[in-house]
Amino acid sequence: MPAYQGDDLAIVIRVHRVFWSYYPCIRAFRHCKPMVQVDGTHLYGKYKSCLLVVVSQNGNNNIIPIAFALVEGETSDAWHFFLSNLRQHVVTRDGVGLISDRYESINATVARSNGLWSPPRAFHMFCIRHIESNFLRKFKAPYLRKLVIRKQYTSTKCVTSVLRERDKTYTNWLNRIFHKQYALAFDDGYRWGHMTTNLVERVNSMLKGARNLPITALVKATFYRLNELFTQKRAEAKAWINAAMFFLGS
Repeated sequence: MPAYQGDDLAIVIRVHRVFWSYYPCIRAFRHCKPMVQVDGTHLYGKYKSCLLVVVSQNGNNNIIPIAFALVEGETSDAWHFFLSNLRQHVVTRDGVGLISDRYESINATVARSNGLWSPPRAFHMFCIRHIESNFLRKFKAPYLRKLVIRKQYTSTKCVTSVLRERDKTYTNWLNRIFHKQYALAFDDGYRWGHMTTNLVERVNSMLKGARNLPITALVKATFYRLNELFTQKRAEAKAWINAAMFFLGS
């Protein structure tokens, strides 16, 4: 595959990072919920890069990967590269919910995004499973797992008071996180009911067999698998139309 620097063919070039998406994915996102989930997974074998993936979901609960990047690791600069390109080329609408693990590198990227990933243009929220994992690692209290999960799904005063009765340090630790970023009751609807990054983890699992491939082969693998997905969905839509199943907008 030839590489160019400007208009000139480069004889030797080393790729530091690469971001890519596909036009059908960009178009498809226009019809998805205004919510994206992001996560990273490491390549294995001789390749030590990290694959960053962002997915969304439409009203029929179909998972749609919309962009990818290969970077040196989940560093702040790498996430800035990924989320900046994502905002510029794919997720261009406002009022979008961004769900991720609670990594400092992602938090720093959101903070330095010049408002592109901050309210009112976007709303950054955390995967509750990652918060739960951090809580259990911090306090070594697995018997509190259900209470921590309930607090994030309901954030009722009853659950909070039970945690406080056990130890104030539990509630103090959770209160360091803004309620809007982890509690369903305070998310203003921007989560669309999604509390974890399960969608993107399913895509990472689907790509597991491709994560030991050379860079160009990995990019091609995402192309062929998405091509297969869109071909399948087109056939399903055609079958619905032939069966006179129409969906009318309000």
